[in-house]
Amino acid sequence: MSKYIFISGGVISGIGKGITAASLGFILKSYGKKITMIKADPYLNVDAGTMNPLEHGETFVLDDGFETDMDIGTYERFTNQSFSRPNSMTCGAVFQSVISKERALEYQGKWVSIDHHIPGAVVEWFEDVSKAEGSDITIIEVGGTVGEIGNGLILQANKMMKLKNPKDVIHVHVAYLPVPPKLGEMKTKPAQMSVEELNKHAIHPDFIVARSEQTLDTVRIDKLSRYCFIPSANVIPAPDVECIYEIPINFEKFDFGKKVLKALSLREKDSPLYLKWKKKVSKIQSLKKEIDIGIVGKYYKSGDFDLKDSYVSVLEAINHSSWEFGVKANIHWIVAEDLEANPKDLQKLKEMDGIIVPQGWGCRGCEGKISAIKYVRENKIPYLGLCYGMQMAVIEYARNVLKIVDATSEEINPKGKNLVIHLMEEQKDLMKAKKYGGTIRLGSYPCVVEKQSKLFKTYKKYGNGMFAKLPNIDERHRHRYEFNNQFRELFSKSDMKLVGRSPDDTLVEAVELSEKVHPFFIATQYHPELKSRFLEPHPLFLGFVNACLERKKSN
Repeated sequence: MSKYIFISGGVISGIGKGITAASLGFILKSYGKKITMIKADPYLNVDAGTMNPLEHGETFVLDDGFETDMDIGTYERFTNQSFSRPNSMTCGAVFQSVISKERALEYQGKWVSIDHHIPGAVVEWFEDVSKAEGSDITIIEVGGTVGEIGNGLILQANKMMKLKNPKDVIHVHVAYLPVPPKLGEMKTKPAQMSVEELNKHAIHPDFIVARSEQTLDTVRIDKLSRYCFIPSANVIPAPDVECIYEIPINFEKFDFGKKVLKALSLREKDSPLYLKWKKKVSKIQSLKKEIDIGIVGKYYKSGDFDLKDSYVSVLEAINHSSWEFGVKANIHWIVAEDLEANPKDLQKLKEMDGIIVPQGWGCRGCEGKISAIKYVRENKIPYLGLCYGMQMAVIEYARNVLKIVDATSEEINPKGKNLVIHLMEEQKDLMKAKKYGGTIRLGSYPCVVEKQSKLFKTYKKYGNGMFAKLPNIDERHRHRYEFNNQFRELFSKSDMKLVGRSPDDTLVEAVELSEKVHPFFIATQYHPELKSRFLEPHPLFLGFVNACLERKKSN
């Protein structure tokens, strides 16, 4: 029988439920438990694929091609596990399933209701995942904040499972304790009120993770214990930290993992995982060297606020690899449209140790990205292009080296003559039918890497268990447009080599500049950042960071 941990949050979104869930998942795994994780979201979208990254953060793609919430990416980076479609549940998907069953008369003509059938279907979803994965513990993060209509259905499922097996289900509530600047005193009332909202669902938390700018004192812990009716030992302080990977260590200062296992009547056994984690965190805390990396993108602004969540996997992949080399990466955000308006700003790129052009959609900012890539290529600055970053690199090279001056992408100019990046025929039919959601090339696909390439050498030098079958690799994709094979022969005769291809040789998956003309210029149609983990950085980011260090040393 699997055990279940529900994790909810109160007062505000972005409070740290996902990182709390991921940290707890890692801790329990380090105690020898087989864990799985589920993100249960209240929204009615079936998946996260059609959401604007400025609205909901980065869309994270799983091996099986499912487009999910960015929290699943956090789970993978912390637990070093790969998850699949069932690990992401939305109310939209549950409603879709229940309505499909109703249409197929699977309810035998009975009245189908939101308050009964939907929570029942949610319980079934959770139990099916747990059973399929054979987990000791299933951690379920409840999206949104307590008090919303949508996640009330998920909390109803929580209550049903607790009633059915009271000893096998516990609840962790993540609550916020602000310190209003003018008062200078930490306030417990928001946490108390969010627990009261949870109580309205007939759920009482077993643990409160107390989020705050600074750690809680005894007075605040006693207050939460008294007014929320839980033992003071089960109030787990969670102050802000410099690095999110410190959080499991902070939790373990309060024996969070052992207390959870005790609440679930499980025994712990140590594994070397936690010591390995602690050693890397200690390394991070003593960094002295720095490198400067520029990211040329467009998903930054939401009103007057900057959002970095649009590129969270890229940022974490950079961090994982930089820390492995014992350096801190300073990220410089370069807005592609600003480069179009002020071409002189390109000079600032020379101050960078490396440049990344990440994923993107549409034509906005494309000329800024192309001009940045031209500058990087000519000035031999280490370059890593990710998906759209490969497409723009191909266009730049075609225009400025191969002299196809009107080279473009069908996404940028559908009526263009020299479409070096184009839409494949099957995609054209889908676009005409307005079938946008879940129809692009998604998930893990095989790629054969050219053995004489820089790409191959990088995978071989820095590879981990995920890339043990070189020259064959599997990487995750999320795109609709591809390299146009009509231009393959022209490129193959140039210094831009097509070094990664699909096994049937129909798709170009990666390009690179010859080492005789550039020290490190690699661009991939796939997304290596999606397979980078804290304890196992991705080989391409390790290679890129090493190239950045070499440039810094030579300068």
